[in-house]
Amino acid sequence: MGPLEGLKVLDLSRVLAGPYCTMLLADFGADVIKIEPPVVGDDSRAFGPFVGKESAYFMSLNRNKRSMVLDFKNQKHIDVFKEMVAKADVVVENYRPGTMEKFGLSYEILNAINPKLIYAACSGFGRTGPYRLKPAYDIIVQSMGGIMSITGEGKDSPTRVGASVGDIMAGTFTAYGIMLAMHHRNKTGKGQLVDVAMLDCQVAILENAIARYVTTGEIPVPLGNRHPSITPFSAFTAKDGQLIVGAGNDRLWIKLCDVLGKPELLTDERFGSNGDRTKHFHELHEIMNSVIIERTIDEWIALLEEAGIPCAPINNIERILNDPQIAAREMIVEVEHPIAGHLKMPGVPVKLSDSPGSVRTHAPLLGHDVNEILCELLGWDESAVNEKLN
Repeated sequence: MGPLEGLKVLDLSRVLAGPYCTMLLADFGADVIKIEPPVVGDDSRAFGPFVGKESAYFMSLNRNKRSMVLDFKNQKHIDVFKEMVAKADVVVENYRPGTMEKFGLSYEILNAINPKLIYAACSGFGRTGPYRLKPAYDIIVQSMGGIMSITGEGKDSPTRVGASVGDIMAGTFTAYGIMLAMHHRNKTGKGQLVDVAMLDCQVAILENAIARYVTTGEIPVPLGNRHPSITPFSAFTAKDGQLIVGAGNDRLWIKLCDVLGKPELLTDERFGSNGDRTKHFHELHEIMNSVIIERTIDEWIALLEEAGIPCAPINNIERILNDPQIAAREMIVEVEHPIAGHLKMPGVPVKLSDSPGSVRTHAPLLGHDVNEILCELLGWDESAVNEKLN
């Protein structure tokens, strides 16, 4: 019994941003009805890697949902969707602005059917502004949103973040917007439009990059693994690979000098304060690397942790799947799929003490639940389903 038990969500989204949003809702008990186009379904069903004929990409984003097929080129199917809207709490879509209007399913029309409806639209650039009709992918908004300009080894190598943060953050903010709208509806009885742009979300997560520019006039550039204003706070090379060391204050800096066996650094005027250390980053980094290269990652982790200095190996994905902390937090779960068999995927990151989320069901087969959904939601029998849709 998750906290969103009873919340009925009609999910028209596809690929990543929208499905990630509705997965977050489904993990906490929302009844997410994934409505897909006929034959091919969600585009991501065709994305690899595959387990048999099933897309692992699709399965990792659509757990805990049910699937039905509707063709919005068919008026009968549009009429069925409108009947479903009357019984729903939330509609989620991530079409380009104007697409739902072409189907005759605009926010205004759906709001007239159900004034309590929360209509969440997640698109590349939102429903207003000069870019509203531009197409967008994750790499497009990472590029335009500034995050690539501060990611990479140097100013000549802007780099896309390895995970699709353009989509994922938009999906997360859309779920957040839906929860805000739900709280408002609980107080007023009225639904509303939730308009989320992938580009807006990238700007929102720039952290202190904007603050640094507006206060100094200097345009932030990629700094690799170092922090722009805290030193030492970066990656170092050990005998068998790299690790992260973060001495974020003078107290930790004193401890670090002791662990490194370099007490003379404490009296070196180049490193007297955090500001000094940041100014002389390259000299300090070279000195520290000359010491750290002498031991293995595990040896350094043991020494640094004993001293209470934040540190970590740079884990690859294989190490993540075998990490005892990740296992203890149930952040890798296994789902049994009727075709693909066993599949491991990320677990639920938000832990609630009384009404926790969970991964209960595998991603649905295309259109598998249409009869169950319509009989349950609209009270039809199976003959009525066939009559209404065919």
